[in-house]
Amino acid sequence: MKKLVRVILAFTFGILVNTSIAQDLELWYHRPAEKWVEALPIGNGRIGAMIFGGIDEDRIQFNEETLWTGSVRNYNRQNAWRYLDSIRNLLFAGKQREAEELAEREFMGIKSAEGDKEAWIEHVTAVLKQNANPSQYNYNDASWKTIKVPSYEGWEVQGFEGMDGAVWFRYYFQLPKEWEGKNLILDLNRVSEYDFTYINGALVGSQYNTQARRYEIPASLLKKGKNSIAILVLNFSGKGGILGYKDTTQHIGLYPKGSIVSEKLSLNGEWKYYIQDDDPPPVGQYQASYQPFGDLNLDFDINIAAVSNYKRSLDLSNAIATTQYDYNGVHYKREYFASAPSQTLVVHLSANKNAAISFAAGLSSPHKKYSLQKINANTVALTVSVKHGALYGVSYLMVQTDGGRIDVCNEKVVISNANTATLYLTAATNFVSYNDVSGQPDSICRSIIDKVQQSTFSDIRKAHIAEYQQYFNTFFIALGNEAQRLRQQQKPTDLRLAAFVHNDDPSFLALYVQYGRYLLISSSRPGTRPANLQGIWNDLLSPPWGSKYTTNINLEMNYWPADLLNLSPMQQPLFEMIKELAVTGTETAKQYYNAPGWVLHHNTDLWRGTAPINAANHGIWVGGAAWLCDHLWQHYLYTLDKKFLEQTAYPIMKSAAQFFNAFLIKDPKTGYLISAPSNSPEHGGLVAGPTMDHQLIRNLFQSVIKASEILKKDDEFRDTLKNKVDSIFPNKIGRYGQLQEWMEDVDDTTNKHRHLSHLWAVYPGSEINWEQTPELMKAARQSLVYRGDEATGWSLAWKINLWARFKDAERAYKLIQMLLSPVKGGAGSYPNLFDAHPPFQIDGNFGGAAGLGEMLLQSHAGFLEVLPALPAALSNGWVKGLLARGGFEVEINWKSGQLQYVIVHSKAGMPLKLRYQGKEVAVNTVKGGVYKFSAALQQL
Repeated sequence: MKKLVRVILAFTFGILVNTSIAQDLELWYHRPAEKWVEALPIGNGRIGAMIFGGIDEDRIQFNEETLWTGSVRNYNRQNAWRYLDSIRNLLFAGKQREAEELAEREFMGIKSAEGDKEAWIEHVTAVLKQNANPSQYNYNDASWKTIKVPSYEGWEVQGFEGMDGAVWFRYYFQLPKEWEGKNLILDLNRVSEYDFTYINGALVGSQYNTQARRYEIPASLLKKGKNSIAILVLNFSGKGGILGYKDTTQHIGLYPKGSIVSEKLSLNGEWKYYIQDDDPPPVGQYQASYQPFGDLNLDFDINIAAVSNYKRSLDLSNAIATTQYDYNGVHYKREYFASAPSQTLVVHLSANKNAAISFAAGLSSPHKKYSLQKINANTVALTVSVKHGALYGVSYLMVQTDGGRIDVCNEKVVISNANTATLYLTAATNFVSYNDVSGQPDSICRSIIDKVQQSTFSDIRKAHIAEYQQYFNTFFIALGNEAQRLRQQQKPTDLRLAAFVHNDDPSFLALYVQYGRYLLISSSRPGTRPANLQGIWNDLLSPPWGSKYTTNINLEMNYWPADLLNLSPMQQPLFEMIKELAVTGTETAKQYYNAPGWVLHHNTDLWRGTAPINAANHGIWVGGAAWLCDHLWQHYLYTLDKKFLEQTAYPIMKSAAQFFNAFLIKDPKTGYLISAPSNSPEHGGLVAGPTMDHQLIRNLFQSVIKASEILKKDDEFRDTLKNKVDSIFPNKIGRYGQLQEWMEDVDDTTNKHRHLSHLWAVYPGSEINWEQTPELMKAARQSLVYRGDEATGWSLAWKINLWARFKDAERAYKLIQMLLSPVKGGAGSYPNLFDAHPPFQIDGNFGGAAGLGEMLLQSHAGFLEVLPALPAALSNGWVKGLLARGGFEVEINWKSGQLQYVIVHSKAGMPLKLRYQGKEVAVNTVKGGVYKFSAALQQL
């Protein structure tokens, strides 16, 4: 009889997991997006787009995953290992500053090629030798345009995205009568990055750094009444211009020397500007930056004032965004999706009246080097080239209509009086792999468009939904009761976000979790590249942190929900990247540590750089390979896929272990093996023996030991690791009852640093847990208490997972509320629910989604614990499709804070240990069996 029940439950379970009954799966708004962080994201893993949903002008900003700066090159400083012992000895002697100085000179990676800055500076400043030049008081600037000054985010946010070069700024001010005869202070604060500042034609200051500009102006230079300020700004990379103050309540300005700053004459306002030269020489970069590709712009002849019933939405159930409204008695609708099967971004325009569709579609790009061309009667192409880089890209836009007319005018496609219109956009670059740029993007685009023309829109839409839903429909979540869900779904998403902290809206959290899953599917499909700092979405030529892969937390956090929330296939791009990093990292291990195996420092990019970057006080961190290897091992634990372990995971894990086996060095004070040099990510500078490193290395060694036993290979190497693992410096409890972040007991209880590195062994690791190491668990919790709740977005997400592991449900939920709060200068979520570091980083979305999963199910300690951290606000819920280590898939239903039932699907036939509120049951399972348990864990 029980066998029959299991079969029936298996059938029922499969049906229920694929249903969407009662789920909250739509983001929607009453108005178009004005800012990029209000637009709605779509993506097929390779092509991503942000949908603004404008009425008369609709912007669809798009990316292609392989358009990056940089080129194929060697990132490694040759024979840097010769300085390794010297750096170590300085650290052992307590000379951190000297160790960092030596490492800065001799141990950092190699930057890309620099241009001749001095020659360019001499060229652009030659104008100052002319009698009539822009620094002069009476210079005629009547033809110059105006720009708002200052702009802390640079001139880029004022329409000059990606621009570097030499730019003049001019401004006139009236000297107050009471200031006549006094020396003044000109306070510009920050200027990026080289300025020549003139008052009435006389140079009063010049700096080539990031320091504040406060220049003294002698009274003898000032005129009664009207005076001129002229500033030549030279900018080589990043944001440029007169930046002023981050706190916009502080103005740039003038004040008498010796007076209080509050008497400042504000110089905020419209200044005249002139771009003298926008082609400076290339600046050396440690690593490359992810780039935007272009914009698809739709222009409509519409009177916005006459539009009604506007709605902009994103349906997570089918990955289709929609804009719809009524105008002149006609209902208009636009559907947008990024199809993986057709490899196109699709926009379908329809109306409930024939011949009502008329608009113009054109392509543009923020890249300086771009061109447009007509391909045929209904297709145009955009070609872009990355500045100072090896990559270029091609995008094709093809339009099909039912009825009406299509014309191509000035490289725009003009549609007149159509019944429907469908736009197909694709893009490709010459990138083939991290060491091959021989691709033919034009041929790729032509081939894709040719195939699309052989299908109908209906078929392409249907194939898109089917391909997407095979991933999305593996998981179901409904929080709160039905009445709550229906009531809250009537409110626009931005209003729900604003009210979440104060409102009873658990369903909004369920929406957020499914949105996180949607974003991972959209940015990391099998066969593509992994999700970067911004997933696959970026509109800036100089994005924050290069929008690359930060491997000391951010890349890894992107994949925390993958196995747990039933999206295991989305990790394939990550695993492919790890294979490539194991190759490039082998060279880095040799050149920097004279060691076998492979190593990865705290960042990588499209070209798979693995050398230390940025600065010695945070760039020399050796733990990247060990952390990424844990993703391989955890995937095996979730799936028990022995073929994956043998062919993919184990060889890479073993190679990383070989590196650390050679890298570890005996600490002269304690005799333990330690990691040196390294750092506790982005905190505390270059050190010997950070706690996180030791946790990662121990975890790697133990995983390799277990894997080699499973595979019955490498006995000798296994024994070597077994002999070493217990000799690694252990976790220590400090004088404040905290888990020490370093070997020395130097933690500062008032320090609120965003990184929680020494808590890695609690989450995502499991070395420290309540069952085996309760005292260390208490110490780790104390460390988290000292760090406080306020944090950047991704750090909030990490803390949510940590509080879930500590089984403090209410503290975890408090941080969820902080994460799901509107951005007001700090962390939170933007209107489109993108995570704010700030600015936007997608890791907080993924980490936050994983955090709720961790609150509902944990499997890291050798058993499945149901509802280990359920807060009162989530007293009713139903989740299906959670995955657990050991090859289990789980459904949980609870009401009024109490479990109703749990169903476990055994995919591997392993023994099952199930725990709820202190009760535990053990069951031997069979592969494919389904097991249902009551609230008392009685098998039904």
